[in-house]
This record gives sequence, C-alpha cells and structure tokens, in this order.
Amino acid sequence: MASFDIQPLDRFAGKSAAIRRPKEITYFSYDDEHKFRLDASSLRYYYPPRLGANLSAGFDTFKKLDDSTDDHLDSLLKSIMEMEKQEGNLCRADFITWRGMMTKIMTAPFDNFSKFEMNATYFQGTIFIEECHEAKAADQERQRRQKPRPGAPSQDMMSYWGYKFETLCLIPDIWDAVSRDYIENRENEIVNNHSQYCSVVKTGMGTASLVIGGEVDAVWDCKPADKDRPINWVELKTSEDPQSDTDLLKFERKLLKFWAQSFLLGVPKIIVGFRTKDGILRRLEELETQKLPGTVKRAGKGSWDGNLCINFTASFLNFLKDTIKTDGIWRISRRERSRTVEVFKVEQSGHGRILTQEFVDWRQQQLAREVASMLG
Repeated sequence: MASFDIQPLDRFAGKSAAIRRPKEITYFSYDDEHKFRLDASSLRYYYPPRLGANLSAGFDTFKKLDDSTDDHLDSLLKSIMEMEKQEGNLCRADFITWRGMMTKIMTAPFDNFSKFEMNATYFQGTIFIEECHEAKAADQERQRRQKPRPGAPSQDMMSYWGYKFETLCLIPDIWDAVSRDYIENRENEIVNNHSQYCSVVKTGMGTASLVIGGEVDAVWDCKPADKDRPINWVELKTSEDPQSDTDLLKFERKLLKFWAQSFLLGVPKIIVGFRTKDGILRRLEELETQKLPGTVKRAGKGSWDGNLCINFTASFLNFLKDTIKTDGIWRISRRERSRTVEVFKVEQSGHGRILTQEFVDWRQQQLAREVASMLG
C-alpha cells in the first residue's frame, strides 16, 4: 500500500503549478429519459429567474433520476472513442476521469469531512479513475437515514431546491428565439434532472495531462463556432442567504467546492441563488471563478487557498503516476478527517468494469495498426 500525506499543508504553499486552460474536445448529452446522445441536444441557455419564486413548488411531481445503477465511465469513454474515430488520432492523457473525482481530490486539503473511495486502472499509459459505487451507495443510505433537525427541510427537499433553481434559470435556446410565454412559465415546468449536457475537456496541472468530463448547467450567450475560443459557461448554485459571521464562514467553505468544480471544466461564471430558510429565492449573485480565491484571501476568513489546492493536486497526480503503473483495480481512499490518502490494489489484473470492452477493443485495434505501420 502507498500513501500520500495531505498534511503539513505548507509544503504546497506558494505560486501555483503550471495550469493548462481547459479546452472542450468533445461533448455529449443525456436526454429527458437519461439516454446517451452524441450531440448537444441538452445544451441550455441562461436567463435570469424571477426573484421571490418558491423553490419548493412542484416537489411532488419531481422526475428524479435513479442513480442507483453504476454508470462507470461508459458515456465518457464512448464520447472519446467516437471523437478518435472522427479525427483519426488517439486522445492521449495521463488521466481520464469525471469532474466529480477531481473536485474531491482538489478540495481535500481544506475539507476535513471529505472522504472518498475511487477505483482506478492503468491502460495504454493512462490512469482511468471512477467513483467506487458501493461506497457512494452506502453514504447515500446513511444520509437518507439521518433525520433533519426539527423544523428543518429534508435532505431531499434541499436537493430539489437546487434542481428547481436550475429549471427557473434555463431556456432551450438563445433568449430571442424563446417565447415570452415559455420564459414566464418556467415556474410551472415539471422539474426533471434526467437531461444533462456534458462537456469533455483537455487540461493539465503541473506535469500531468487530464481529460475530464462533467455536466455544465448553461451557456451565458452561445457556444462559439471557433473551437479555440473559450465558452462562457455558467454554473448554477443555491445557498441559504448568510445572516451571521458563522453563516458567512459556512458559505465561504461552500465556495471552495463551487470554485474547484468550475475551475476544472473552465467555467468562468458562477451564479448563486440565495434563498430563505424555507426555500424562497431572495437574490442572485454573479461570481467570477478566477477571482474567487483572491476574494477569499483578501475579504474572507481565509478558510481555503486556491493556489495551495492546485499545488496539492499537481503533487498528488504525480504520486498516482508513480504508483499506478500496471493494470488491475486500484483503490484510492481517504477516510473522514484522515491526513493521508491511501492507494492499494484490490484486483491483480484486468480492468474490472472501469473500462468498457468496446473501448478496450477499439484501443487495442489502433495499437495494432500503429505497430503494423511502424513495421512497414
């Protein structure tokens, strides 16, 4: 077993490691039935919601996605494979994973309550990382059993508030192509979290190259036709409106995750819908992702440091590259309040279900072709 020390943090202090700006290389959608589509059909656009809206409205008709099945990296691998077939080049990177896994790693130095279990495998020079579904399901079951404080909303209701806020903020096309009736009737729309647009980006931190897939909520204006131009993505979040210093500190700690999620996919703007304790939308605030770490340092409580998170992540990725060098199934594990991340092998060979057979076959065919062409 290998271990990586999170503490002491001061060894990650200073100027941040080199960063490669995230650039979208492909994308895919899940439709209203959560079926995979290799297109941008689920792309949505931002249009401000009405203040005073009740985020609890429609809870009884919520079409909630059943996430009890383990999707592994299937959709991400399929989108990469189709891109490789179209472009004729293999997508080379040190790591391929979901944004959620990288967020957990990146926020680990300042989130003592964060714990994670990830599975990883090595194939053709790349480390593929996914969430350990069994551990995730066990955590969700524990959360379901927790009773809310007297008078407090349930965990399910607070989760719904986030999806309701998204529904109130989204339109299916640029604003001048959407009817006034549609915009004004968004409060009556049935909330459905099956539909998603997922961006797949190539990025880098320190010496590590990464391909990361993750859902983006909306685009501010429109996607530029020029693929080299950055996209004005918007991340939508809800939070209780802070009323005290304790509330402000709590919100500042939430900003760490907001920032990391947006930073990793190259989302420049975060829009926070502040609500009352009982879910009434009170106000909106626009935050610039790249300015958040500086704002926390200058005007906040200093509860986290963005440069340190980047340096920690770059060092940890190098550690993984030095540790995971063979196939089999590896576990990347951090227990709650632990000062270390442990990496150990749980299966000696193969890739388990982390990689689809279709993806493995495709890559092996391409490798055979490369070898054949080199041999003349």
